[in-house]
Amino acid sequence: MKNDFQKLLLIVISVILLAGCGKRSANVITQEGNQYASGFALTDSAQYRIAVIYSPWEKGNEMARYYLTRDTSDSKEMARMEGKTVIRVPVERIGLTSCTHVGFLDALDGIRDIVGVCNPELVYTDLSTSKGVEEGTLNLGDAMAPNVERVVLVRPDVMMVSTYAQGDVTSAQMAKMGINVLYINEWMEEHPLARAEWIRLIGAFLDKESEANEVFASVSSTYEAMRKQVAEWDVTDKPSIMSGQDFRGTWYVPAGNTFLGRLFHDAGASYRYEDTPHEGSIPLTLEKAMVDFADADVWVGVNANSLDELAQIDTQHTMFRAFQEGRVYNMKHRCTPTGAKDFWERGVVHPEEILGDFISILYPDRMDWKPVFIEQLQ
Repeated sequence: MKNDFQKLLLIVISVILLAGCGKRSANVITQEGNQYASGFALTDSAQYRIAVIYSPWEKGNEMARYYLTRDTSDSKEMARMEGKTVIRVPVERIGLTSCTHVGFLDALDGIRDIVGVCNPELVYTDLSTSKGVEEGTLNLGDAMAPNVERVVLVRPDVMMVSTYAQGDVTSAQMAKMGINVLYINEWMEEHPLARAEWIRLIGAFLDKESEANEVFASVSSTYEAMRKQVAEWDVTDKPSIMSGQDFRGTWYVPAGNTFLGRLFHDAGASYRYEDTPHEGSIPLTLEKAMVDFADADVWVGVNANSLDELAQIDTQHTMFRAFQEGRVYNMKHRCTPTGAKDFWERGVVHPEEILGDFISILYPDRMDWKPVFIEQLQ
């Protein structure tokens, strides 16, 4: 049955459909160019490439708008004259608050442009060739509280930030000090391919939209081919899956319409909360988790390096069938001693590789796959 996926690989080496933008009104911004993502839009006006970021909390409301230009004149003067956030592309000095954005830059050969990042110890990708290392400015403080003075000193063309609340005081402070704050909220997208599609937005700022479109087209076509292949399998009883572990009396599991919930579904798993309309994580008591997942076939996403360690965290973890049969996995196959996980960098850009990992542990007899992010606990 492994031939199924050998055939699939041949299917995946197919024509890459470049994601292009059709002719649009200069005054109306829509997401019509996006296949999955809803948090941003790209369009054209007579003079600019326009990028719009939408609020994750107020659907349809703009959070920010950027006017991108290749014009060599002073963009700050242009912004002052026109009352717009005008940014000259390609940007060549980039600050980051989140390691997830490093994956996008790496996919577009943009590591060199990084002048600083928050919590660099949590970055898996090699940053030794970045301007931040060269200039001695790499560490910009904590992701939840960036060192604003240090950010100003590194002079980024844009500071890429993830917003975790409507009132982002630090971002507002940076903006007041003349920093172009670029909101990258891919983490709020529910579909794995929607998160990956944010590479198109970042490609616009690097003036590499064609390259970004190619990367995303390859990722999405591979993901969809794998999903469809699994859906076509004749499976009487889908293997069941569980996620997470007890943390101080609460066990958080993903809802069905979340990033992980969607991956579980597309990998052909039976998941207890796959039809739950809840947004984000669902808090359970340990007792409820045991009722729901006592007989689950596979257990993923634990924060432990061995079965013994998982048992030491809570002896009740040993009562799950997945534990007893040794089918427990973490996401630490690509991990550094400081705790940086490539799952949060490459995995955001390449959800098809996460999907492959999940399919391979759910259907080991049907798929010949070398793990990318997951690691089986021993």
